Amino acid sequence: MSLWKPDPTFYASPRDAIAAPPETLAYVAAFARPADRPDAIVVLDTDESSASYGQVVGWTDLPNTGDELHHFGWNACSSALCPYAPHPHTERRYLVVPGLRSSRIHILDTKADPRQPTLVKVLEPEELGKRAGYSRPHTVHCGPEGIYVTALGGYDGQDGPGGVALLDHSSFDVLGRWEVDRGDQYLAYDLWWHIAHDVAVTSEWGTPSMIEAGIDPELLLGRKYGHRLHFWDLRKRRNVQTIDLGDAYQMPLELRPAHDPTKQYGFVGVVISVEDLSASIWLWHRNGDGFAVTKVIDIPAEPADPDTLPPALKPFAAVPPLVTDIDLSVDDRFLYVSAWGTGELLQFDVTDPFHPRHTGSVYLGGIVRRAAHPAAPDLPLAGGPQMVEISRDGRRVYVSNSLYGAWDDQFYPDGVGAWLAKLDVDPGTGGLTPDPRFFPHGEDFRGLRVHQTRLSGGDASSDSYCYP
Repeated sequence: MSLWKPDPTFYASPRDAIAAPPETLAYVAAFARPADRPDAIVVLDTDESSASYGQVVGWTDLPNTGDELHHFGWNACSSALCPYAPHPHTERRYLVVPGLRSSRIHILDTKADPRQPTLVKVLEPEELGKRAGYSRPHTVHCGPEGIYVTALGGYDGQDGPGGVALLDHSSFDVLGRWEVDRGDQYLAYDLWWHIAHDVAVTSEWGTPSMIEAGIDPELLLGRKYGHRLHFWDLRKRRNVQTIDLGDAYQMPLELRPAHDPTKQYGFVGVVISVEDLSASIWLWHRNGDGFAVTKVIDIPAEPADPDTLPPALKPFAAVPPLVTDIDLSVDDRFLYVSAWGTGELLQFDVTDPFHPRHTGSVYLGGIVRRAAHPAAPDLPLAGGPQMVEISRDGRRVYVSNSLYGAWDDQFYPDGVGAWLAKLDVDPGTGGLTPDPRFFPHGEDFRGLRVHQTRLSGGDASSDSYCYP
C-alpha cells in the first residue's frame, strides 16, 4: 500500500532515528520446540508509562506446526528514502517472518491493531524453492529493490548452496535469486550492506544438514563450518572479494555495519575458535580498492568443573562464550556482544572501531553460572543473552535467551525455559542495568521459547540510512 508522504518511521539519517519517539511495543518470535503446537508472534508492552509495561499484550498463533520462527523483519524501512530506491512511499507495516525448519515465510499486518498482528499471507516452501532455488530462510532485511531473505540451503534435495532471495516489497512474491555471480560462495548466513557505496557483505554458518541437529563435533574439529566473509557489488550482484578469517575461527555469523552511510566498516562475531574455545569480534574495513578484516576483541573460554558441564563440553573442562549475536547502537558508539554460553552480555565502546573498550557487562543465565535476574533473584536462569536488540536512541537493550532448538538442547540439556530482559544504558559513560520491571518469563510465553525481538518503529538492526 502506498502513502502520499513517506512513513514517519522512516528516517533519513541516524541522527533523525535517534531523536525519534521511543518504541511502545516489541514483537517477539516464539517457537514450540516439540513442534506439537503452532509458533507465535508475541507482543510486549514497552511503554514505561503503561499499566501493562513489561507484559504480554498481544499474541498471534501461526497456522502450522514445526516452523521454528527465527530472524524476522519489516517489509520496508528507512532504506526506502535512498534517492535511488524504487519505493519511497511504502510503509513499515508488515512483519516478514520465516520458519527456519519449515521454509515457510509468513506475512503479518500490524496496521489495524499493532498489538494483534494479522496473518495475511503464507509463502509455502515451494515458492521460495522454485523461484529462487533456496530453502531454510534465515534472516530478513528491508532494502533497495525489495525484501532480502538469506537462506541456508538449496532446494529439491540440494543441501546448498545457500544464498539470498529477493521478495517484492508489496506483493511479497518471490522475485528470484539475488546473486548473479556468487563465485565460490557456498555457505550462507547473514547479509548486510554499505548502502551508499553499493557494497554488500555476507557471512557463513553451514548448510541445513550441518546445523539442524546441533554442532557436529566432527565438522567443528574438522574446521568445516563457515569461516569467510564475502563482499559483493550490491548493484551488479556479484561477489567481488572473499576474505578467509582462518579455518580455526568457525562460524562468523552476525554482521553489523556502521550506521553512518559515509563509513565503510563493520563488525562480525565469530562463535568459536577450535584452538581454545574462545570467541572473537572482527572488524572489516576499507583498504584501498578492497576490504581487510582485523580481529579486535578476544573473549576467552572459562574453566569449569566437568561435572557441571553438558556432555558436549565435559572433555574440555571449560565453557565457551559462544558469541551468537552482536548489535551496534545507531550512533555507532556501543557494540553489544552476547556470550550465550557463559551468560554474559558485554558492552564495548567502539568509537574507535580498531580499539574497542570494554565498558560494561551483565550476567544472566549461562551454562554453569545460571545467573538470576533482579526481578526474580531466586530463579536460576538457563540459556543466556542471545538475540540482542537496541532502541533507536541507544538507551534500552532487549535480550532473549533461546538460540536454535537443537543447539539449546545440546548446551542446556535440562531446558532453556523462556525469558526476555530489558537493560537500561547509561548514555554518558556506558554500563548496563537490568530493569526490574521488565522481565517476562516462563508461562508468560505459554511454553514457547523466545528468539528474536523487533521494536515498533524500527530498531538498531533493522534499518539502514542514506544520509549522514
